[in-house]
Amino acid sequence: MQNNDLKGGRMLKSPAQAHVIPFIAWLALMFSGSYIFGENPWIYVLQTAAGFALLLIYRPWRWYKKAALKNVPAAIFVGIIVAVIWIVPELRSSNQGLALWQELYLRFGILPLGNLPEVAGDSVYAPQMSGWFFTIVRLVGSAFAIAIIEEFFWRGFLYRWLIDRDFTRVKFRGYEWEAFLFTCLLFGVEHNRWAVGVIAGVLYLVLLIKTSDIGAACIAHVITNFLLGLYVIQTQSYQFW
Repeated sequence: MQNNDLKGGRMLKSPAQAHVIPFIAWLALMFSGSYIFGENPWIYVLQTAAGFALLLIYRPWRWYKKAALKNVPAAIFVGIIVAVIWIVPELRSSNQGLALWQELYLRFGILPLGNLPEVAGDSVYAPQMSGWFFTIVRLVGSAFAIAIIEEFFWRGFLYRWLIDRDFTRVKFRGYEWEAFLFTCLLFGVEHNRWAVGVIAGVLYLVLLIKTSDIGAACIAHVITNFLLGLYVIQTQSYQFW
């Protein structure tokens, strides 16, 4: 696949830029926006718009083969499993053994460690607070923007970059365990629910290695975030957002 395509008379960006810049831009907007404006739903609108724009500008999928239809069932399965894993540890349980396990998870599986997370009440993303526009943008942004951005950064770039600095030479065949574990751990701690984040990172990366299909990993991540978003809206569990 040609990496020196021309667009608008200018050379398209390098594969590293295409994989990294959308992710860095998302984080920069998130942290700078929240620092300056606090919890403002317009920040997520800006993140989502910028995320989609940068994906279209950089088109990181240019360096991969097309998604294979045969991998879609596995991607759907993994996406659903990760969504369930994300939600179940915080469901109330009357079983004493399970309740003890859940308390340990809530104390040590969520950052900052040792602090029981508060169940979110009113949220700026709740439709009754700010209107459905911001709720839908939050759902679409989390499911279709950041999920895809993260797959190209964590699995498409970082995992392979840790193996070979010329990461486009690395094929998704077999496991490079140091890179595998380091990538999954970092992906986990990127999320405040770090324990299930690590599990999610493992499942997404195993799916990618088994299928050699970045599209399958993107589909799985999109499904996870979309189902989680629907659960958040339906049950008003805005602590997940």
